[in-house]
Amino acid sequence: MSDLHKAFAKSKLAKLPPEAPLLSESSSMNHPAESSHDEDSSSVSSAGTVIPSPSRQLFARASQGSSDSSSLSWSDFFAQELFLTRETDTLRIIHHVYLTPPTDSGPLFVMHHGAGSSGLSFATCAEEIRKILPKAGILSLDARDHGRTSVQRADGGAAELDLSLETLNQDLVYVVRKTQAEMGWEELPDLVLVGHSLGGAVITDVAKKGELGNKLLAYAVLDVVEGSAMDALQSMEKYLSTRPSRFPSLTSGIEWHTRSRTIRNRTSARVSVPSLLYQEESPSDPSKPWVWRTNLSATKPFWEDWFIGLSRKFLEARGGKLLLLAGTDRLDKELMIGQMQGKYQLQVLPEAGHFVQEDMPAKTAQILVDFYKRNDRSALVLPPKVADMQASAAMQKGAGAGASFSALHGGDGTRHLQKP
Repeated sequence: MSDLHKAFAKSKLAKLPPEAPLLSESSSMNHPAESSHDEDSSSVSSAGTVIPSPSRQLFARASQGSSDSSSLSWSDFFAQELFLTRETDTLRIIHHVYLTPPTDSGPLFVMHHGAGSSGLSFATCAEEIRKILPKAGILSLDARDHGRTSVQRADGGAAELDLSLETLNQDLVYVVRKTQAEMGWEELPDLVLVGHSLGGAVITDVAKKGELGNKLLAYAVLDVVEGSAMDALQSMEKYLSTRPSRFPSLTSGIEWHTRSRTIRNRTSARVSVPSLLYQEESPSDPSKPWVWRTNLSATKPFWEDWFIGLSRKFLEARGGKLLLLAGTDRLDKELMIGQMQGKYQLQVLPEAGHFVQEDMPAKTAQILVDFYKRNDRSALVLPPKVADMQASAAMQKGAGAGASFSALHGGDGTRHLQKP
C-alpha cells in the first residue's frame, strides 16, 4: 500500500466512532475483578450498595461479567424467614428457615443444604423455580450449627456437636411439621425433598423411613453418591487445610469462592456466602475478623455415618427419585445397575461444579420442576373403581331395556303390534 493510500485510510478511520466493548460471559467467572471496597457487616443496606430485585434481570447482570461482590439479601429470594423453637429436656434449638409459601394447591419444595453451607445455597434456584412454577412453595432450612440455626444446652451452656444422620433426620421432619403448624396449614402440601451433598443423605433417610407419610411425592439428590462420597472423605482434611481460615471482609470471602470456582455463579455467591461467615468480636487477627460459621473439621466423626448405605436407601425408598450430578464419573456400581433398570431418573450437568444448584440455578430449577410434574398425583388420570364400573354397566343395561320397552309400547305404555 502506498503512503498516499495509508494516509487516506488513517484519515477515514479517525472519523469512525469508537468500537463498542465486547462482553465476556466468562470474565466474571474465571477472572473476577478485585473489589474497590470492603464490607464490615452482613447488612445489604450500606451506603452506595444497590441491590436489584431478581425480577429486574438479576441473573442477566451476573452473566454480563459484573464484578460486583457486595452481598445480597435473602429477602430478594424468599418471602419470609421463620425461627422455630424446639425445647427438649437437655437442649434448646432454634431452627432457622427461609420460606415462600405455596399457593393454589402448589407443591412445597423442601431444601436441605450440604455440610458447611446454609439454606441460602438454594436461594437463586428457588427464585428460578418460582419463575417456572409460580404456585410452588420453597422451604429451605439451616441445619443445626449452620447458618442462623442455634443449639444450646437447656441451662444456657454450649451444646455438644451432634450432626449424626439420625439427628439431622429428626430436625428435618420437625421443621416441616412445625412450619405447617406456624403457617396454619390444615394439611401439608405435596412435598418434593431436595438435598445437596450431605443434604441428599438426610432427605434420602427421611424418604426411606417414610416419616412424612403419603405427602412425600418425590425426592431429588444433588451431586452425591455413596461410592464417590466415601472416596472423597479421604482427601477432605487436606482440602480443609488449604482453604483460607479467615477473611478481611465479606467481600473477600465472596471473591475467594468465585476465584476458586467453589461457586461459579457470582449472584449465588453474593447471597449464599455471607451466611457462611461471621465477624468475631475479638479476633485473633484483627486484619481478618471474618471466620467460618461452621467448623467442618469438627464434623469428621460423622462423615461416614452420613453416607454409608446411601445408594441402597436411595433405590429402595418410596416415591419418585431423581439423581442430579455434575458428572457421570460419580456413579457407583449399585446406582449404575439401578439406572439400567430404570429405577430412578438421572440428569447430568457437566458444566457445573459440586454446587450444581448454585452454579446453574435456572437449569437445576427446570429439572426439578419437570421432575415434580412427572410425579404430580393431581395430573394423573386414574382408572375408575371396579364398583363404579359395575354400577355404570348396570345403568347402561337398564337404559337399554327401557329403550326396548318404549319401542315396543307407545309413549303411554300401550303395546303396539305390527302386522306380519
